[in-house]
Amino acid sequence: MTRIYLIRHAQSEGNLYRRALGWYDGRVTALGWKQIAALEARFRDISINAVYASDLSRAKETAQAVTVPKGLELHSQPAFREIHLGELTNIPYGELIYHHPALYDAFFSYSPQWAPEGGETFQQVARRVTSAFFQVAATHSGETVAIFSHAMAIHCLQSALRGKHPGLVTDLPLGENTSVSCYEVRGSRFRILFENDASHLTAELTSARLREGRGTPPLVWFRPMDLHRREEAQFYCSARQDAWQTLHGSLRGFDGHGFLSEAREQLQWDPRALQQVMLRGRTVGLLQLATLQDVRDGAGYIPFFYLRPDYRRQGIGIQLLGQAVSVYRPMGRKFLRLLCDPANIPAQSFYRRYGFVKAGQAPGALGPLDLLEMPL
Repeated sequence: MTRIYLIRHAQSEGNLYRRALGWYDGRVTALGWKQIAALEARFRDISINAVYASDLSRAKETAQAVTVPKGLELHSQPAFREIHLGELTNIPYGELIYHHPALYDAFFSYSPQWAPEGGETFQQVARRVTSAFFQVAATHSGETVAIFSHAMAIHCLQSALRGKHPGLVTDLPLGENTSVSCYEVRGSRFRILFENDASHLTAELTSARLREGRGTPPLVWFRPMDLHRREEAQFYCSARQDAWQTLHGSLRGFDGHGFLSEAREQLQWDPRALQQVMLRGRTVGLLQLATLQDVRDGAGYIPFFYLRPDYRRQGIGIQLLGQAVSVYRPMGRKFLRLLCDPANIPAQSFYRRYGFVKAGQAPGALGPLDLLEMPL
């Protein structure tokens, strides 16, 4: 008989940035590392003989809760990966909702209709994860094993153990990040001891408010901005003006023409430099990226980060940050960089909450600005 602990990874960037990661190699967040510490405490007095994990970083990082304190080798196993999303890999949930509503509904209902181009069906995931699960059990007969995997992969396995398609298992809620299930396996027979238990997490360490794709906050998507279109150029200028006046109380020192010229120049080099933030079909903000700036420093520079006033403090801002990460990380940048007025307390609080630290100062039109950086 083999005892297997099946554990979901800690909160990852996909959970935080509201993106469907699939096989995209997102990392564990600051909250996720706190969850890992709580998971380590849970397993402190539990004897483990072997540890397996999906080969994606968020699962391997979570596995450190067991491998590091117990001095165990980590066996990386691609069969325990999350579902492959094909062409939809790392897509913002807001884009999935707006452009692919049928697929969005199929995704979160584990429907047989889910079949993205180049991706996997839920039945395919169930087969590969279940096969690997029983193979691990056979390899470690008489031992106790920990397996670290992903939400949908785990649900597919749990459904297969019940002999059902994942879409037919509706009485088993999605497990919290780092939730633990436990099984006893002998050959092809198994016994469920418990499933999706996260009792090691305090309320402050749960990610329930960030369930993938459901409920609040509003889920946005991004589309390139075309400053040759009059209405889009006007929106850019009005956003710059609103941000300046909100911060400084007047338009003294404001150079709208200069901002617009800079944005146009950046767009000539990279169409990702200016992106509209879309909530369904409505423009609610914009994200400006200077992809050619600070390359030698390894920095991904963000010149402007904006939401309309009535869409602030709703959990949308973090999705803009996630979009910047998704552009700059594949470019090899090592950290994000931006300037923030020391007097802009809401912005300072937001950036520091998500890992930015002050790295210096830079001159601004009306005084010095804080240079903030966040590692990628």
